[in-house]
Amino acid sequence: MLVAERYELIVQLVNERGSIRVSELSELCSVTEETIRRDLDKLEQAGRLKRSHGGAVSVKESQQEIPYFEREITRAQEKMRIAEEAVKLIQPHDRILLDASTSAWYMAKIMPDIPITILTNAVKVATELSTKEKIEVISLGGRLSPRSLSFVGPITEKTLESFHVNKLFFSCKGVHLERGISESGELQARLKQQMIEAADEVILIADSSKFGVKSFTQVSNLSAINTIITDRNLDEDMQKSLKAVGLTVTLA
Repeated sequence: MLVAERYELIVQLVNERGSIRVSELSELCSVTEETIRRDLDKLEQAGRLKRSHGGAVSVKESQQEIPYFEREITRAQEKMRIAEEAVKLIQPHDRILLDASTSAWYMAKIMPDIPITILTNAVKVATELSTKEKIEVISLGGRLSPRSLSFVGPITEKTLESFHVNKLFFSCKGVHLERGISESGELQARLKQQMIEAADEVILIADSSKFGVKSFTQVSNLSAINTIITDRNLDEDMQKSLKAVGLTVTLA
């Protein structure tokens, strides 16, 4: 196989699957992993794909969801500190809604085993909580999105209509002073709009890289949020602006 042919095959595979690992490409292209890594670097420079930890991600559609395995290891330390602060807000007998963000998964990992009810559309959150005997876990079900490992769509939305919670903890793709909260796609945005409506208190758990970003689909204005928990790298001017519109901002 010529180098140009291999490049085309790699781009085709990444676009078809959304994401792929170096080890898989090495086997499919019959070359070493070192060669694949060099190929991916060149293809990223050409704007044909995006490098990720251990592989590559499609840039065919800018609004495409980032695969869970990539989000899981991105800014992990910041997300863990955010999760630790968020868990402090939980009290016995709370009814809580957790979205399918990796920050919510970090919360589930360190959640104390106390009598609370947790609703979630996230496969990994539900799995993480399954070993905690005092926590009642309710999965919203619906159509499984393999990229985000979450349930989305009409069935999920219909199920959520039956519930009301004390607190929602959720993340997003973008937080902007004018644009508000935004998501990568319509299904996620619509579900998160409904999550906000179902909660008495809305807590956004988002690392500082999300701020100043306008993503594909708007979820809500900032006025729908009560509290933001983010990391200490958040720009001071952004902190002041958020507080000026009445938001409580906690830096983890």
